[in-house]
Amino acid sequence: MFTPADHEFMTRAIELARKGLYTTTPNPRVGCVIVQEQLIVGEGWHHRAGEPHAEVVALAEAAGQLRGATVYVTLEPCSHFGRTPPCVDALIDAQVGRVIVAMQDPNPSVDGRGLKRLRDAGIEVRCGLLEQEARELNIGFVSRMSRNRPWVRLKLATSLDGLTALPDGTSQWITGEAARRDGHAWRARACAILTGIGTVRDDNPQLSVRLVETPRQPMKVVVDSRLEIDLEAAVLKGAPTLIACAIDNPAKVRELQDRGCEVLPMANGRGKVDLAALMTELAVRGINELHVEAGHKLNGSLIQAGMVDELLMYLAPSLLGKGLPGFELDAPPDLAHCRMLRFTDVERFGADLRVLARF
Repeated sequence: MFTPADHEFMTRAIELARKGLYTTTPNPRVGCVIVQEQLIVGEGWHHRAGEPHAEVVALAEAAGQLRGATVYVTLEPCSHFGRTPPCVDALIDAQVGRVIVAMQDPNPSVDGRGLKRLRDAGIEVRCGLLEQEARELNIGFVSRMSRNRPWVRLKLATSLDGLTALPDGTSQWITGEAARRDGHAWRARACAILTGIGTVRDDNPQLSVRLVETPRQPMKVVVDSRLEIDLEAAVLKGAPTLIACAIDNPAKVRELQDRGCEVLPMANGRGKVDLAALMTELAVRGINELHVEAGHKLNGSLIQAGMVDELLMYLAPSLLGKGLPGFELDAPPDLAHCRMLRFTDVERFGADLRVLARF
């Protein structure tokens, strides 16, 4: 049984973990609080890969007040050597008395081993306090570790009748500034932003984070089966761009490489990019959360391939009547077989609504 004080201290640890929302990729977001006699004596959060983990930062701040202390940490302490030494060793050496963990680490290199080592050292260990909150904060890391693919969030801005643009493709702006700013915040937390060649050709987007402050720009990924991208496209400027294609065109590849792009051939045998293989490749590259801003064809292909986990939809209080839809999907044989989602959040931004829904 966890006490109200336990909840309070773990809530603080999760607040600290959120400070790494935009910086820890490919590592998880982790916070740590150390308590002695119901007073916080040390706090820490993981800033970025290669730098000290949250536990090490908190231990340093609490130096001299560690023996018998209680440690609250949002993710199981690591038990293996990576870029930094194992955190369990530091906790054992500090002679802390109790470790309370929000969730077990899904990383196969850890996955309960850290908890076992702490228990074997005589430290009381309890796991599961505010587990869902900690899991949500690291939903992409959990996906990559457990499914070998990123958590895929597909963003759309539509009218109330589900259209993303006028028949001629005009789409700026369906939603207002507040909704667009929130959309950039979701871009900022993602490890990469994915779009298709149709969107690049029609809208020439930058796919960068501009409307909110961010310490780094996500990587950009373009699905371009036939390597049709214009060498002066805005998406090729700024953050590194990965172009997934399905053909061999050495001359175009060299031109793109000269502009700092990486071209990744991955055909599915039908002249298209193998989307499942692309997701696996992105996971190998440490992409935890993938943010999709694409057109109806690629959106539909991703959904039909089972590659989308969550919809991030901004609904404007408008009706377009005719225009471009958000998805191109095969119709179900009847209503009983339509794709069902679960609403997880609805919030207002200016005149618009933001709806989060999961498959």
